[in-house]
Amino acid sequence: MSQPQQLIAGANAPLPTDNISIRILSQSAIDCAAYRLTTDGKVRGDGDMIFYGQTRSDDGSVSFRGHDSDGFFDINLPAQPASIDKIALAFSSAQTLAQVGDVDVQVLQGSQVLMTCQLSAAGRNEKAIILAECYRRQGSWKFRFIAQGFEGGLKPLSEHFGVEIADEAPAQAQPINTQKPINTQKAGSAPQTTTPPPIPSAAQNPSINLSKITLTKNQSSINLKKRDDFGNISVNLNWNQRPNSDKSAPKKGLLGDLFKQHKAGSIDLDVGAMIHLKNGEKTLIQALGNRFGNLQSPPYVWRRADDRTGQVSGGEWLDINGQQWSQIEEVFIFAFIYEGVPNWAQTDGVVTIHVPDQPPIETRLTEGTGNLPMCAIARLVNQNGSINVERINQYFKGHQEMDKAFNWGFSWKRGRK
Repeated sequence: MSQPQQLIAGANAPLPTDNISIRILSQSAIDCAAYRLTTDGKVRGDGDMIFYGQTRSDDGSVSFRGHDSDGFFDINLPAQPASIDKIALAFSSAQTLAQVGDVDVQVLQGSQVLMTCQLSAAGRNEKAIILAECYRRQGSWKFRFIAQGFEGGLKPLSEHFGVEIADEAPAQAQPINTQKPINTQKAGSAPQTTTPPPIPSAAQNPSINLSKITLTKNQSSINLKKRDDFGNISVNLNWNQRPNSDKSAPKKGLLGDLFKQHKAGSIDLDVGAMIHLKNGEKTLIQALGNRFGNLQSPPYVWRRADDRTGQVSGGEWLDINGQQWSQIEEVFIFAFIYEGVPNWAQTDGVVTIHVPDQPPIETRLTEGTGNLPMCAIARLVNQNGSINVERINQYFKGHQEMDKAFNWGFSWKRGRK
């Protein structure tokens, strides 16, 4: 296999006439975006912007997966509309590039790295960078490494490319007194906490919304306004490689470093859920025991196929049928280490909840101490038809201890995948 071609700023190289992936690796969290542009350097519409809040183009030919320090743009070059002249790739951060650190770019075809580029952070004070572009030239596609700084953040960068950006919603996550223990009442009882203010419906403003809600110790709950149909609600569990580790390896393949496992490839990080329906029925969703659920019938929650290879950069996923939210009382989300000794502090794990027409809601799993392999992450509670998302982020020895703390009442025994 030939060595990847290394490009410096301003250099270009031909692309294959097929599907490609562009991987962006950073030492700190950044917000990546892709823009499909016409010959005038502008998007045709909001569907030509791909980022954390809209992970696919309107026709699905460009998509984003991965994490905020190891992200992939998958691009189907032959499927690009004739009116698209180039695809610009950029990122922004609340920090300057010098604070973020060097950023690496890889162009891949399948698993083969075709090109590499490195953006040096030394002396760079910009908070937004136009990294590279895929562009048409005489009927073929080429790739150019740009590394051009841009004043401002993601909003002015997107507006530069013609994207109409919505004004940020004033509503924020409602703080909860963190000195009190997490509410461990039974799932069927009435919630005791004050309902946080609702997020205004995105239908009131059709423009792109760049908001991203992060739930923390001090801001641990948010309420999504009641509606008849919440659509498909997706919950993603993903995690980063350790800082300064080998970025050429797939992220999840680095779990040996993160969890100090006894043998290579033995670690498996899984997401699951306990569901309480309005009719009183309770059920469990997890890969252990092949309990994957059902999206179209009770419990209206489905766990996507379990990844046992550690090679899928998109992480683990749960889907919730938002059309049936009126039938659901609570969805309690957790993660656990199937094998290995946990070291949560080094995972930079993040769970992101995607609700259509709402900003992504994320919480990070970085507070675990000791050798506790089970994390109670968050719960989605039906409050008179709205969705109350509450961050938990508590760690336990196992399923049974977590169940007891939150009064679910399941009977547990050791299982296998």
